[in-house]
Amino acid sequence: MTMQTVIQTPTFLADAKAAGLEDGELADMVATIAANPQIGDIIPGTGGARKVRFGGKGKGKSGAYRVITYYAAEDVPVFLLALVDKGQRADISQADRNALRQILGTLADEYREGVRKKLRTTKARR
Repeated sequence: MTMQTVIQTPTFLADAKAAGLEDGELADMVATIAANPQIGDIIPGTGGARKVRFGGKGKGKSGAYRVITYYAAEDVPVFLLALVDKGQRADISQADRNALRQILGTLADEYREGVRKKLRTTKARR
C-alpha cells in the first residue's frame, strides 16, 4: 500500500495541542489519512477541502474531532489544515469556506514551484 506524504500545518498542530490530543491519537490520524488521502467528505465551497471525522478517547466518532484536510494530487502531500473539537464548533462558517477556497486555489501550484526551486538550487550547488 502506498502512503501519501502528510504535512501538519502550524494551525493544525496548535489545534491538536489545544484539544489535548495525545501523540498516539495524532499518529493514528496521520496514518489513516496517509493511507487514504481522499478520505472524508468534501466541504462545499472550499475548493476541495475535506472534513474527516475521528473518534477521540472515550468520545466516539460523532462527538470527537473533525480534521480539515486538502489533497490535490499524488505529487502533492496531504495538508492537515485544522482540527476542530466537535464540542467547540461543528460547522465551518461561510467566511472560513471563502478563505479556504482562496488559499487552496494556489496551494498545490505553490508547493510544486517550491519543490522545483529547491531542486534547481540543489543541482546548482553540485
